[in-house]
Amino acid sequence: MRIALFITCINDLAYPATGIAVTRILRRLGHTVEFPDRQTCCGQMHANTGYRAEAMPMVRNYVDVFDGYDAVVAPSGSCTAMIRDQYPRLHPPAASVAARTYELSELLVDVLGVTDVGAEFPETVTYHPTCHGLRMLRLGDRPLKLLRQVRGIDLVELGDAEECCGFGGTFAVKNPDVSTAMLTDKCARVGETGARVLAAADNSCLAHIGGGLDRHRSGVRAMHYAEILASTGATP
Repeated sequence: MRIALFITCINDLAYPATGIAVTRILRRLGHTVEFPDRQTCCGQMHANTGYRAEAMPMVRNYVDVFDGYDAVVAPSGSCTAMIRDQYPRLHPPAASVAARTYELSELLVDVLGVTDVGAEFPETVTYHPTCHGLRMLRLGDRPLKLLRQVRGIDLVELGDAEECCGFGGTFAVKNPDVSTAMLTDKCARVGETGARVLAAADNSCLAHIGGGLDRHRSGVRAMHYAEILASTGATP
């Protein structure tokens, strides 16, 4: 199976360790992961704010770059949702490659049939299901199935887990008071778990929640769940 990594903008620019983690996981499972260097932004920010015409060159480029692969994996629920949900409507020829684009847990659980990736992470962790993964991709408990198989992990349930963290891309900029109130609630629920690590499938949401946790001096670290699955020993 030819697998390509779609790193996404935020990971490429701010969280490269997440993309490295995805590659390590798949290589550990015996797969080769390719990284096409002509990949660009998926165009989500443009399309979601009404600039669909401006998003089209990025949509077409995605098809050109990734159409030859059996599977494309992205460590981002929101970008994967953009590709799977909006691409076929914006550009019908994108439907085939969009259907072969998977968020990491979908690729591991549904396509490769794996839940135990050989990880070890001796920490107390709680998991926040981000909105795009929860409501658009319907990831369900796939990420949790993977995390439950991690050796040494103490996975604790997050209260009101399905409540939005308040990020929502430009929502946090245009509605700062509402966003901050939602973030405060989410940080409180995280604090109640006693966890030392908050995991999620989107670094954009983790940046938002992580900033709130830092401002509250909570001592909780925000971390993409791929980095937990890539770990094979002591907490880095």
